[in-house]
Amino acid sequence: MNLTQLTQLNEQSKSDAYQALESCCVAPRWVEAMVAARPFSSHEEVYQTAQKIWDELNEDDYLAAFEGHPQIGDVSTLRAKFASTAEKAGHEQSGMSAADENVLQDMMTTNKAYLENFGFIFIVCATGKSAEQMLALIKERINNDRDTELAIAAGEQAKITKIRLEKLL
Repeated sequence: MNLTQLTQLNEQSKSDAYQALESCCVAPRWVEAMVAARPFSSHEEVYQTAQKIWDELNEDDYLAAFEGHPQIGDVSTLRAKFASTAEKAGHEQSGMSAADENVLQDMMTTNKAYLENFGFIFIVCATGKSAEQMLALIKERINNDRDTELAIAAGEQAKITKIRLEKLL
């Protein structure tokens, strides 16, 4: 019998479901709550539940989720830290692969300043964005206050998680 991905997610052991969902977002409390929320009746319920859980989390959870990402343009750091999301991050950041050396260097310098400024890496839903667009976004967002930037980054993480859930299902 060929089970759909949703049925598989619903019927997996807790540890297998945890691993599958962790590939979408590494924040432990988000993953645990998603595992506990099963079974899901539809893909839409998965997405709605994921967003509801995300919205109920706090700064520590957001920062934990951000730890599952490389700095934009540096996929190798993710491969070393979180093999379960490395392939997805590489594909999501494919716009960086076409960047010229000046853009890459500028991104690296700005990433460092951003991290020093906010205490977490720049999070952007990179899917469909060019390196130049991501560089413009980080330069725009680096001037935000920390609370504003944390809220923006959390919103970007939610978009990334939804895209990853769609791929999972």
